This record gives sequence, C-alpha cells and structure tokens, in this order.
Amino acid sequence: MRTMTWWFLVSTLLFVSGIGFVIAGARTTRAATTPAAAAGPATVPVATVKQVMTGIVAPASQAVWGAVSTLVSERGIEEKQPQTDQEWDAVAAGAAALVESANLLMMSPRAVDQGDWMAMSKEFAETSTLAMKAAQAKQPEEVLSTGEKIYNACTKCHERYQRQ
Repeated sequence: MRTMTWWFLVSTLLFVSGIGFVIAGARTTRAATTPAAAAGPATVPVATVKQVMTGIVAPASQAVWGAVSTLVSERGIEEKQPQTDQEWDAVAAGAAALVESANLLMMSPRAVDQGDWMAMSKEFAETSTLAMKAAQAKQPEEVLSTGEKIYNACTKCHERYQRQ
C-alpha cells in the first residue's frame, strides 16, 4: 500500500508541475505577442510620393510659410503674423501635417532608399516639429526661422530626388 501511495503522490506532483509549465509557456507566448499587437494594425500605403506632396505637403507648407512675413511697399513696412488663437492653431496644424507627411515619406514603398532619403525625411520631420512648437508658443520669429529650415530641407531633397 505504501508503494501505491508513493506512486500516486509522484504522479500527482508530475501532473501539477506539467500544468504549471503549460501555464508558464502560455504566459510567455502571450507576452511575446502583445508588443506586436500593441503596435497597431498593418497599414497599406495608397498614395504615391507625388500625391503626398501635392495633397499634404504643398498646402501645409503654405500655411507655415505664409503665416509670418514682412512686406515692404510704397505704403511702408507691413508685418504679417497670426493674430488669433485660431490662426496660430492653423499654423501649428499645417506644421503637424508636414511632420506626418515626413513619416509617410519614410514608409515602404515610398522610401526610395534607406540612406539619404531617410535622413532627409527625418530632417524634414525635425524642422517641421520645430515650426509646430513655435506656432504653439506663438513665436512669429521662430515660425519664420523654422520655415526657412523647412524650405532648405525640402530643397536639398528635391535637388537629389525630384523627377522632372
């Protein structure tokens, strides 16, 4: 009888430890798949680079570049800058659209290469982020300054990649 009790005890312990390993393995598998699921659904780009430039970048850049200016005419010097919170928000939204368009340009299949294209797109995103922060802080001089940096980033990329 003692032998039977011993075998029953050993088989019960093995069974319980086996269930423990199954549970531990399931938790490890679930933890490994959670970050991928948290990354979000897979996206499928539909717009070409030209469509991103025409539909997003062109109007958004005009919102930033046209926000602050100095006009010298026969009537004198006229300073232009956003006056209301709504106008400042529009400039910040334009800059945010530029940042997001830079992200779109870095997505496959739009990214032409992983070297200069990516570096120039990141520079575009960084300078556009500076413009967004300047608009949020309602700093017209900074909006003007970062607008120039955005222009230079665009020009550098266009000189290298734009097709006629």
